[in-house]
Amino acid sequence: MFQSILMMGGLGVAIGTVLVIASKAFYVYEDPTIVAIDDILPGANCGGCGYPGCNANAEAIVKGVQDVNSCVAAGEDVAMAIAQVMGVSVSDKEAEFAGPGCHYGKDAEMEYKYLGVTDCRAAALLFGGMKLCRIGCLGLGTCVKACMFDALSIGSDGLPKVDQEKCTGCGACERVCPKNIIRLTSVTRRIMREYTKEECITPCQRACPTGIDIKEYIRLIKEGDYEGSVKVIKERNPFPTVMSRICPALCEFKCRRLIQDESVAINHLKRFVCDYEMNQDKRIIPYKAPETGKKIAVIGGGVEGLSAAFFTARLGHDPTVFEATDSLGGILRKAIDRERLSMDVLDWDIEGVKEIGVNIHTNARAGDDFTIEGLLKDGFEAVFTATGGWDSRLARGGIDQAETVFPGAYLLIDLLRSKSDKNINISSGENVVIAGGGISVLEAVKILKENGSNKIIVISRKHTDDSSFDSEAIEKLSSAGATIIYNTGVTRVMGEEGLLKSIEYVELDTGVKHVIDADTLIIGSGRFPELVFVPVRNDEQDGTEDLIENNEPLVWEGVELQKKPDSNRELGLLSDQDVISEYASAVASINGGRKAAAAIHNLMYGIEFQESSKFITEQSVLQDVALLNNVDISPRNILELRKTQKGTADKFSTGFSIEEAQAEADRCLRCGLVCYEKSKAAG
Repeated sequence: MFQSILMMGGLGVAIGTVLVIASKAFYVYEDPTIVAIDDILPGANCGGCGYPGCNANAEAIVKGVQDVNSCVAAGEDVAMAIAQVMGVSVSDKEAEFAGPGCHYGKDAEMEYKYLGVTDCRAAALLFGGMKLCRIGCLGLGTCVKACMFDALSIGSDGLPKVDQEKCTGCGACERVCPKNIIRLTSVTRRIMREYTKEECITPCQRACPTGIDIKEYIRLIKEGDYEGSVKVIKERNPFPTVMSRICPALCEFKCRRLIQDESVAINHLKRFVCDYEMNQDKRIIPYKAPETGKKIAVIGGGVEGLSAAFFTARLGHDPTVFEATDSLGGILRKAIDRERLSMDVLDWDIEGVKEIGVNIHTNARAGDDFTIEGLLKDGFEAVFTATGGWDSRLARGGIDQAETVFPGAYLLIDLLRSKSDKNINISSGENVVIAGGGISVLEAVKILKENGSNKIIVISRKHTDDSSFDSEAIEKLSSAGATIIYNTGVTRVMGEEGLLKSIEYVELDTGVKHVIDADTLIIGSGRFPELVFVPVRNDEQDGTEDLIENNEPLVWEGVELQKKPDSNRELGLLSDQDVISEYASAVASINGGRKAAAAIHNLMYGIEFQESSKFITEQSVLQDVALLNNVDISPRNILELRKTQKGTADKFSTGFSIEEAQAEADRCLRCGLVCYEKSKAAG
């Protein structure tokens, strides 16, 4: 008996020892902060935060990867409670919501009837779905089933309908849609994103350099919602009233009604609704993201600079424009005929840019009154250069001396002029890079050598067999100590304090990038490039203030804007996608300003640029139609400018009457890719 008790006791001790060892070996430590935050979170496990469950989101919050208000299923009280646990404050978060990107569902022409599982993902696997349009909505309601907040339903037209009051922006519907029809959207996303081949973008919208949702603003005119129409236009264009007078209306050349009769008067409809806004003398301000408190500097008060500031303000930042002259508007104010564009109209749109939250400093010249490195040290998170071209300098009388916008950079034309004009001084260093320039490079190299430059590298975008230089010129360049690197483009400049240190160039065929030393950059065009300058920080530095407090030198870089991938040959400065003139490319300059705002935002927050392989370009092959069925012939309404109470036919003329505008808006077919609204056949 005693032996049995002793054996059982020994067995118990052994088991206990094993359990103790096992508990030590397999013990999982639970961070009490994570546990506390997990207890506060609602336990919805909806995935709207981007993590698989509330516990994973709690871990991300503690690591600093997620914000305290990242839970889309919770309210402000939950965010405040989490912030208290973390010992931080709560910042505003921009609302996101789901939005359908296709306006046609089961009404689209059928290719075959799908009889499989009633799930969009299953249907999409079979030749893309049931409709002739490979992109159109399948309408089987998979997104509705995925929504945990009852914010989605399928309407009578077979398309998803979003209740924005219930939508939390969790993104569950976006993740399950096989056609990318329904996406999360917000002001920031609409400003930042380039259109892709996956989206249902109308031919007119694809042709518009600013990418305005033309179909939507025309629909709102038709319904009499003029305020809503103006808001849609200002989503992508801060100069709508100006452009309604000088825009080349590329959109109208792609209007599908041209197959049947005449294009819709798209630009005149824009003029109608924008002049309606002016006549009301009540500014319609588009929505802005919550304020971030980040200061942004924009050098240049022309169309591109003001557009960059406008979109930057709408992203929630605090932009300031530095203009060299005493007035804004660039070449549009100095050179365009007043009969085509009155200054009242230009001033109206410029005031709209100011009202969105843009600060203005006039009579402030780069290099004289401020420097880029000085602005960065003064607390600006980024600086964008949009100084205009040679035409702008001529208009403002700025050709009496060499201009420089960022350290070590000069225009080739100024270098050549310095040979005969002693008032033009170019401080060329030992290591010089010349970007572009053609045959004028020969003279430039000679001047640089006379100025004491030692190493000169010419960056040429052309292939060796398509060079601007013949064999004799190449021999002269070589004997002068200059090296030509063909088929390359400059993509980045880097420096420290007030000195240029190096440049990055890319091989246009392979995309391979290289960095070389350079203290001087000569730019072979009539304008300085559009670059975003930001401080280069290490992991321990939160901002420029740390550099100043620790008396560390300011290291900076200037990055080119993102370009569409027609090929690698579009990369680098002086490519075909770069803005050349403010006047001839005013509408392109607006889009350049929007791209600049996107680049600024990405660079400040360390966000990767949007994947560009699926961008819509001029070379993109997209579905289209060559024939219109069941569409009545309808003549275009002719614009007749009318005298207004202010006594001019231009200043505040609506052009179309309300009746004419709505009749013209009714001509719009509301196209999809291969879909459009059909009317009953005539006769």
